[in-house]
Amino acid sequence: MISKILVANRGEIAMRVMRSCKEMGIKTVAVYSEADRTSRHVFFADEAVCIGPAQSSASYLNIDNIIAAAKKFNADAIHPGYGFLSENAGFAERCEKEGIIFIGAPHQAILDMGDKITARKLMIAAGVPVVPGTESPLQSYEEALETAKKIGLPVMIKASAGGGGKGIRIIREINELKNAYDSAISEAVSSFANGTIYMEKLIEHPHHIEFQVLADKHGNVVHLFERECSIQRKHQKVIEETPSPIMTDKVRKEMGAIAVKAAKAVKYEGAGTIEFMVDDKLNYYFLEMNTRLQVEHPITEEVLGIDLVKEQIKVASGEVLRFKQEDLYQRGHAIECRICAEDAENGFTPTPGIIKLMTEPSGIGVRVDSFCYEGYEIPIYYDSMLSKLVVWAANRTYAIERMRRVLYEYKITGTKTNLSYLRKILEVPDFIKGHYTTSFLEDNKKVLESITLEDESEEVHKAEDIAAIAAYFDYLMNEERPAICVNDNRPISRWRDFGKRTILRSL
Repeated sequence: MISKILVANRGEIAMRVMRSCKEMGIKTVAVYSEADRTSRHVFFADEAVCIGPAQSSASYLNIDNIIAAAKKFNADAIHPGYGFLSENAGFAERCEKEGIIFIGAPHQAILDMGDKITARKLMIAAGVPVVPGTESPLQSYEEALETAKKIGLPVMIKASAGGGGKGIRIIREINELKNAYDSAISEAVSSFANGTIYMEKLIEHPHHIEFQVLADKHGNVVHLFERECSIQRKHQKVIEETPSPIMTDKVRKEMGAIAVKAAKAVKYEGAGTIEFMVDDKLNYYFLEMNTRLQVEHPITEEVLGIDLVKEQIKVASGEVLRFKQEDLYQRGHAIECRICAEDAENGFTPTPGIIKLMTEPSGIGVRVDSFCYEGYEIPIYYDSMLSKLVVWAANRTYAIERMRRVLYEYKITGTKTNLSYLRKILEVPDFIKGHYTTSFLEDNKKVLESITLEDESEEVHKAEDIAAIAAYFDYLMNEERPAICVNDNRPISRWRDFGKRTILRSL
């Protein structure tokens, strides 16, 4: 059994992994950059080591430094979390060669599914439905032009090594193709050091639905049902939920079986996700496979009662899956909102700064995966996500009601966040009805922007009121203290000051 794990990540996901390790009696090693010295994951771990400067390329992406840290602290295994090196086949292979257990997919599976063209070929061979498109890289603009005419507009040009919405271009008119072709290659080279691109038919207004899979080293594979991930901004997920409001039992069973087939086709091990594009008639097509733990994995944990990180560790230790497909079922409904330090009024630009006050929501069916605290300075170098807010309830209606409550209960001052933006998404009729696609945010852009501005204005007024009250209390306390010191020799009670500060915090 694994006794010590180095967590090769930061922030929220590092904390998430370490919490499961603590429950399993496994010691943890945190790695951090110079910019993350005060991050909560550093103090939460049993041991910690700095692995480089603020830049990710010199720290969290520095394979040599991470391997050296694992050896120095005698870690049996490395958990990569998500992002950074989690889908780096070279890193997984290096761990294997160094005799360190990589808590993730085999390096060959990462390699195969990381290249979208190779993945398409493997899925076609396995009988998994894919979006019509090229099976080989585009070699020239002329080939792209011929392919677009053959497939029929609209089409998408996508980076083969892509992710996070980068290297993707949509073409609706033929005269847009040349610029899209050139810019997709340029962005792919810049983002992934790989300019390989391919073309797919564009499915208009699709649903983005993914299936969680879990596989052991003994050939056993199960799916843990679906997640609806269609609330997206620039191909980045904002809100996720499970079960999907559009899903039927029949299609769920079919897609789950296909997801298992896809995982078996690449001899997968560990936790992974098969992503699908689904049209309004519930026709589904393989999009890609994420060979890691997803950001949105908590909602699956909430509806199934399974700790996916613990299952990852058990699989990596060589254990057989403790459940079969027929043992798994969905209970209730879960929703996740990504809480980010960003300015919704100005193109969602990141807003680093010092958190002055933070009140996290709580109560039945509420989960906050976070790494922040009052006084923490949000660095400028990394992703802007501060936490993941998750609720569970008996059904979707109750889950929405609960999420509305906790979003208003969640308070962060000192920097702008997307809290008000998220609150308003949950008020849009199409979201409430479950009638939304990947174009939801764009379709409701004007409504969300206008309402968000109004909401922000209200929050500003509240903050101004609190500041005025605080100033008045400070004035009173300053007036009282000299009189007490001069005229009264009794011990000074701090309960009154404490009471006043408590009142301020509750406002």
